[in-house]
Amino acid sequence: MTVTPHTEPGLARRFLRSPPVRVLLLGFILLLMMGMNQDVMTSYASEPVKAVQHIVALAIAGFAVYLGYAHFIEQRAASELALPGMGRELGIGLVIGAGLYATCELVLMAMGIYRIDGLNPLSFMIPAIAMALASGIFEELLFRGVLFGAVESWFGSWAALVVSSLVFGLTHLMNPEATLEGALFIAVEAGILLAAAYMLTRRLWLSMGFHVAWNYTQSAIFSSIVSGNEAASGLIRSTIDGPDYLTGGNFGVESSVLALVVCTATGIAMAVMAAKRGKIVPPIWKRAI
Repeated sequence: MTVTPHTEPGLARRFLRSPPVRVLLLGFILLLMMGMNQDVMTSYASEPVKAVQHIVALAIAGFAVYLGYAHFIEQRAASELALPGMGRELGIGLVIGAGLYATCELVLMAMGIYRIDGLNPLSFMIPAIAMALASGIFEELLFRGVLFGAVESWFGSWAALVVSSLVFGLTHLMNPEATLEGALFIAVEAGILLAAAYMLTRRLWLSMGFHVAWNYTQSAIFSSIVSGNEAASGLIRSTIDGPDYLTGGNFGVESSVLALVVCTATGIAMAVMAAKRGKIVPPIWKRAI
């Protein structure tokens, strides 16, 4: 019987597979594609159906790039994008993500801060699809798939949660009407929520569902500001009048105490569940050899 000796990967491949290079190379490619998403939404602002079609095509390309990097460079199966169970996790994420945002607005309604003035035609709900898909898919591939995964491989899950959350929040400083407070709110509430969803399932579908549904519900249904961007007309015509700490002011509900409490509590609950189920990866120096 012939035994094929195990060969170590070459220096070039080990270099490309290292976490820092993964962040720089794969992250850079995904950032370029995110820029293309923005160009598509700007070019087809008056043709929302075409915008959705182009964003879906770019999303497929984004998945292909991510999977291709895992297969050819890292020589591994990208289990974080495994298809079995995808529908269930994505569906749960969509329902809970929409529910979390709706909860914030329902509290504002009960307080008389958010008032419904009327409804627009259902067609007003189409334009936000492209935005929600682009942000939910590509930001999760980048911040949870690439950044979280890279940091976790060396420093463990808790460090990855902190780093990915901070970077995710601070990148929102580039948005219109951005404030440091809003960026830090997103780092805490959304960073913990989305990272915990990844830790709990070890896949990206749940966090993608959360992300897509939150942004879509915010814009397409409640016609609210999304992370400092100008509010678009969605299903509900509304009037908002209340203190910034409850409404989020010009940055949107993400910068409100309501979102901070609701989303952070949900994220912490999932992180605790992940820890109880043994899903937390320790730093490399604490792993069994």
